[in-house]
Amino acid sequence: MSSSKRSRPSKPGRAASISDVARESGVSIFTVSAVVNNKSHVGKTLRERVENAIRKLNYRPNLIARSLIKQKTQTIGMIVPDIVNPFFPMVVRGAEDAAQKQGYNLLLCNSDDSLAKEETAIELLLSKRVDGILLTKAAGEFSPALHKTIQEVNIPFVLVMRTYPTLTKDAVITDDYQGAYEAVCHLARAGRNRIGLISGPLRISNAKERWRGFRDALEEKKLPYEPELVVEGDYRIESGFRAGHALLSHRPDGIYVANHLMTIGLLQAVEEMGLKCPEDFGLVSFDDYPWLGVFRPRLTTVELPKHQLGSEAAELLIQRIGGNHGKPVLKKLLPELRIRESCGFAQFVSAEHRRAAPSEPSDASLVNK
Repeated sequence: MSSSKRSRPSKPGRAASISDVARESGVSIFTVSAVVNNKSHVGKTLRERVENAIRKLNYRPNLIARSLIKQKTQTIGMIVPDIVNPFFPMVVRGAEDAAQKQGYNLLLCNSDDSLAKEETAIELLLSKRVDGILLTKAAGEFSPALHKTIQEVNIPFVLVMRTYPTLTKDAVITDDYQGAYEAVCHLARAGRNRIGLISGPLRISNAKERWRGFRDALEEKKLPYEPELVVEGDYRIESGFRAGHALLSHRPDGIYVANHLMTIGLLQAVEEMGLKCPEDFGLVSFDDYPWLGVFRPRLTTVELPKHQLGSEAAELLIQRIGGNHGKPVLKKLLPELRIRESCGFAQFVSAEHRRAAPSEPSDASLVNK
């Protein structure tokens, strides 16, 4: 093949094709395809010639054509209920990091916790021929038609953070029950006897699990469950503010809040009511962020492994895409209690120590109780 023939440019405004690269490098389109797909049987000299032509022509492989041949788009979809909530960007980041390591792209949709928008997002992702979907369910019930579609569609789904009782799908969640249980036990160890809860919407699985952990910890510590000290919110700041006013009117001496945004709302109510934490009540918030460090006192929190949650969900989804079939699995990731200042724990332990006779428990045994 002559040099002039190889150098013939593609038409103006048209992207270079695989045929253009083959012509420029003087090889067949099969050889170009082998180089693009990193096949090992192409020799070094030939590979370099093709790669030079690719750079010269600014060639980009046709991913649509490739997906038609392979019946795979190398794309996974992800639907979250509230991208403004700082929890979800870290989960998305974990999913994207894991996906990119295995050659997948991530297509993100936000449902605004709306069932209608969630249904639209699922239909959109299916129309885009994604290879699988990560779904954090919006609050409420699927329509029967959509429920049937999700159960029967020929791509895998992995539920993230929230399970759904009638969907037999893989799920990766945090152990919300254990996190709530530890939070309330810590408040009890700090001498708090009337502990209240600002919960998430109890129709959502993780909110229900946090409520169960709260209730069982009270029972374990032989403390009363007082219905007036349990107020349901919606995981947003405004609901935390309203719930804070309602709850604080009953003067609990300890409060566990089921997410960080509602904690911000609660603290706004605390300031408006002229109360102080931890002097008037101890506080534990669910989930932890660096910017929470601006609050005083420094908040005791239950930290959730957000990045790990996203990455493990994506890894499980990609395993399913790759043909790793089997019964649906449920992965639970453990949260971690971060003890700081908002429970008044140090002051309580110090006071107990001053009152304690030599035969009574030491500080260390009190802390680990």
